Amino acid sequence: MDITDLTPATLAALASPRPRPAVTVAMPTHRPATGTEQDSLQLKNLLAEARRRIEGDDTLGRAERLDVLEQLQRAAGEVELRHAAQDGLLLFAAPGEHQVWKLPRTVPARVVVSDTFLTRNLVAARAAYAPYWVLTLGAEQVRLWSGAGPDLEESTDGFPQRPANPEKFDPQREEQIGDTPSVYSHENTRIFYREVDAALGALLREAPRPCYLVGVPEAVSLFESVTAHRAMIVARLEKGGLGDGPATALAPALAPVRQEQARAEREGALARLDQAAGLKTLAAGLDEIWRAVTDGRVGELVVEEYYRATVEVTDGHLAPAPAGAQPTGTGEIREDVVDEIAERTLETGGTVTFVPDGTLSGRQSIAAVLRY
Repeated sequence: MDITDLTPATLAALASPRPRPAVTVAMPTHRPATGTEQDSLQLKNLLAEARRRIEGDDTLGRAERLDVLEQLQRAAGEVELRHAAQDGLLLFAAPGEHQVWKLPRTVPARVVVSDTFLTRNLVAARAAYAPYWVLTLGAEQVRLWSGAGPDLEESTDGFPQRPANPEKFDPQREEQIGDTPSVYSHENTRIFYREVDAALGALLREAPRPCYLVGVPEAVSLFESVTAHRAMIVARLEKGGLGDGPATALAPALAPVRQEQARAEREGALARLDQAAGLKTLAAGLDEIWRAVTDGRVGELVVEEYYRATVEVTDGHLAPAPAGAQPTGTGEIREDVVDEIAERTLETGGTVTFVPDGTLSGRQSIAAVLRY
């Protein structure tokens, strides 16, 4: 499955507890042009590691071992490395089920054996490839584009929109903004953009997504002056000549705007952590956040993208443990407690933001804004 198949319901189902063992095999992949022998060898080694850990787990019965190993083999059989068009791969296997997910971003190679699947890579990929809308604004036509990450394709869901009286527009003057009055000062254009906004509103009710505006400055300014959906407009590209695409021209032109928007969102998350520190609603470090998320108090989690930790949970507190460790007493082993914290945050209606490694070095690589 691809990241576009990941709905909130699907993610919640993947994150729910399974009968042990729930196995996750994660590995980076290479595009076919760079060869697949390395990928084949790495997958073979990771599967061997998973088998070793499953067969060496004395808490599992023979039937459980055989079941999950068969499911893992079925998942591996569905992998098409020679035709890989993605950069990461996840294999999930548990008694009676298996899934294969292809990701458009790389993942660290690892094997996790737990009572849930490792979903943090899916969460991060979904955030990076969250769907969005793009409106390319012109005086005689407004087109709609559907985006996910760097990929764009034109949408015909209620678009393109054209004015009711096109004969009143002079296409020779559409972008001659130096000519006064310009087409974007006409009342007919304002009426047309209100109609476009109504169509956008109908679309957003069915598929709410952030929206980018693309067009000459006067077009963008006019649309923003009439829209009732300003809250959904996250950024704008004031540039003409892109109204008709194609997607191969529009996507790279929009890329710097999207990158700046992503940077602003990360900085916003970090600023909210600073504000929470002043309000005494900040939690930092695994043990403190674990207790808060268990109580449903985490409203926003910020975590370094590749931060992970295996811990033993005893009486609600965490102690470091090596990967593959067995409980030493009455505790429980959490092979990737960071993943579980992210899952619980989402389950209780919070948000999760991943930031580059080292960003939270002063806050033990993980921090949260608490609801109370």
